[in-house]
Amino acid sequence: MIKKLFLTALAFYGGCLSAQTVHEVRDSVKIYFRQGRIDLVPSLNGNQSVLDRMADSLRASYADSVYRLQKILVVGGASPEGSVKLNRWLSEKRAGVLFDYLSRYGTLPDSLKMTDFLGRDWDGLARLVENDPEVPYREETLALLREIVGETQGNSDMKGDHLGRMRRLRSGVPYHYMYKNLFPKLRASQLYLWYEKVCNPAAPIPAPKAEVMLPRVDTVFVHDTIYIAQCPPCKPFYIDVRTNMLYGALLVPNVGIEFYLGKAWSFAANWMYGWWKRDRRHWYWRVYGGDIAVRKWFGGAAREKPLTGHHLGIYGQIFTYDFETGGRGYMGGRPGGTLWGRMNYAAGVEYGYSLPVARRLNVDFTIGVGYWGGTYHEYKPVDDCYVWQSTRQRHWLGPTKAEVSLVWLIGCGNYNGEKGGGR
Repeated sequence: MIKKLFLTALAFYGGCLSAQTVHEVRDSVKIYFRQGRIDLVPSLNGNQSVLDRMADSLRASYADSVYRLQKILVVGGASPEGSVKLNRWLSEKRAGVLFDYLSRYGTLPDSLKMTDFLGRDWDGLARLVENDPEVPYREETLALLREIVGETQGNSDMKGDHLGRMRRLRSGVPYHYMYKNLFPKLRASQLYLWYEKVCNPAAPIPAPKAEVMLPRVDTVFVHDTIYIAQCPPCKPFYIDVRTNMLYGALLVPNVGIEFYLGKAWSFAANWMYGWWKRDRRHWYWRVYGGDIAVRKWFGGAAREKPLTGHHLGIYGQIFTYDFETGGRGYMGGRPGGTLWGRMNYAAGVEYGYSLPVARRLNVDFTIGVGYWGGTYHEYKPVDDCYVWQSTRQRHWLGPTKAEVSLVWLIGCGNYNGEKGGGR
């Protein structure tokens, strides 16, 4: 078969014109490797057939004095999720494995061996996405990949959070499809063989090694090597823990948590508890309670990464308080009992914006407008007693919620890009 290929190439080039006429014949195949491994597995993705083809090509070239092996090149690339440094090491080791494998079938002087490393193969990934109509959000994914390809031209792949941007696109749905279905096709080394076709070769051809009949095996292992496995990415999930710095400035410790529900929706819950008193000076600063909110995120920043950018929501609050600083005091709800028996309440709509300030930190600005209702008591400190003055009902329409919250981002993929997450 290889012999026929060479004869066809001979006819294509039009034969030998003189003893000095030299033509080049090139053959190439792609060899696949498992993620983070350098051992050659013939049974993986049809490797055995292409390895046999390369072996036949080498045997035919040594048997035919017209063809001389000129160069062997192994070009390594990487799928986007691995580090460039690690994948460069893997590429070099895989090239050595391939050279060792092919040296069984003929002499391979070091002068003929060449290697090249492409880095993260964003261009190859873009081509795979173009040819796969099943990729979720395919047009958006292609647009981002083409943007990344443009940014990484000239070996600038180390600049920019390209992988993070791809993971955050549409909450990681396209990324996980590509990781499972397309990334394995990028974990390969391209093997090129160049031959000189010389009509009357002046230099002798290196004699082939005596061919040893080796048994067929499923895996060719290389001794004394270190295998570094890259773990598959965890499924993205987005949570944040927050504290309202306005409440903190008012000496009211508080903490909140927010869960991303998917499709640009989230659920948040907050709790505050401040219980300060100095009876001798008739100083009371007490408040505790909490709120919940359901939010819808929108805008360009929110599309790029959940829990970032603009949000609208509805909220509900329950709380009680006792404020008195030496004069008239105000107590929310009836004295004694629990929060449930003496609570005030509020509900309304809110708007906010979550601004990235560091890799895992945002600052969230939120204002809420709604209705505040419930019972409260007025009292005055007289001698060592607190004298009741009146009981009233609160009916307030207006701002009932304000936040300037420091937000800590938690979860796989829940981090901002460069410069505070700027696009």
